[in-house]
Amino acid sequence: MRHNKSGRKLGRNSSHRKAMLRNMATSLIDLEKITTTDARAKELRKVVEKLITLGKRGDLHARRQAIKVLRTKDSVAKLFDVLGPRFQERPGGYTRIIKMGLRAGDNAALSQIEFVDGAVVADDDKEKAEDAAE
Repeated sequence: MRHNKSGRKLGRNSSHRKAMLRNMATSLIDLEKITTTDARAKELRKVVEKLITLGKRGDLHARRQAIKVLRTKDSVAKLFDVLGPRFQERPGGYTRIIKMGLRAGDNAALSQIEFVDGAVVADDDKEKAEDAAE
């Protein structure tokens, strides 16, 4: 029985799952929109919502807690300088998950996870995203 054991395993051991969610959280904060599977998006939402709450707090201890998860200074800076103030008045629910259909190769359900305000990503960030996609 698995009473009171929350969260999906996603077919990975705990260290791999933790690393994958960290990487996905960093990508979501940098790009503000990523496409992944339904299950991964739902698990990622838990991680990112907590990070945004840290960004809203904005104190030194919150910044150190965010660094433990994100591990890149650029992402932490964006979290505290851009995203935290953007969601300051919002009490929660910072992300939305949009169903995208099924993946061609393995028929996995795909979703797009993004921030709810839909702010436009800067041009240099779009170029980075296009370079990464190529």
